[in-house]
Amino acid sequence: MAAGSARAAHTGALAILDPDQTDLLRELDRVFTGWGRAAGAREILPPPMYPVSDLEKFDVYTNFPHLALVAAPLDLTDGPPKPADGRFTAADLQEPRLGLPHATCFGAYLFFEGAELGEDTLVTLVNRCFRNEDHYVPLRRLTSFQMREIVALGSYEHTQRVLADFTERITAFGAALGLGLDREAAADPFFENDGARALMSRLSPVKYEFQAGDLAIASVNTHRNFFGERCRIRLTDAPGHAFTSCVAFGLERWLAVLTDAHGSATRALEAVREAAPRIP
Repeated sequence: MAAGSARAAHTGALAILDPDQTDLLRELDRVFTGWGRAAGAREILPPPMYPVSDLEKFDVYTNFPHLALVAAPLDLTDGPPKPADGRFTAADLQEPRLGLPHATCFGAYLFFEGAELGEDTLVTLVNRCFRNEDHYVPLRRLTSFQMREIVALGSYEHTQRVLADFTERITAFGAALGLGLDREAAADPFFENDGARALMSRLSPVKYEFQAGDLAIASVNTHRNFFGERCRIRLTDAPGHAFTSCVAFGLERWLAVLTDAHGSATRALEAVREAAPRIP
């Protein structure tokens, strides 16, 4: 494939980025990672899948069953099974004990599971996310995509300061790139099964999305102490469990809207490199 072709090769709901698109996505990730590091974040590297028992701690299979995907090894009891029509049957598989995450931030909470934090903490991580969507749109809505996140753990005040700071950065960056992002309150299903948290989220939204047209390309999310409780993350100098929040960037979605806005991935890359230094 020619380096200047600026086309993505798609297989169903998946995408293989061409060299120009890859350069743009890597540059965007560099920018967002740089924001995290400038704010004091250290980077951690999560695996692309987790034991189902880990994801179950977060009610993933209760609150997000429609998005969930799992993985299982082949059952070789009667010899290697052969796929038919591009698929294996349930009888061909052993028990699926691995879950594919639909959000990157799960890795941060599992990393700190059982920890006692002596100070407010900030980490950044990127991962492949997987979603069983009801429809797919090239680059905008995929089965597998990359999400960069900055995750705050500690006091409630710390988690809110991080969200406020990154809200300003995202808004300014979008304006510098000519995107005109809209900040919209969104529902957070993590709190649907808890009456008190559900009420609080209705009174004070816990999730805001930054939309380019009808597509959310970033979000800021308050979890209160949901993940702190589920992973037993405590604070040295305060009672109870740690509060958390996260800032998320859907990298392929940024790629899609910037390519549309600037006409090509190459011109979008130039715009990102020009705009990024102007964002504190």
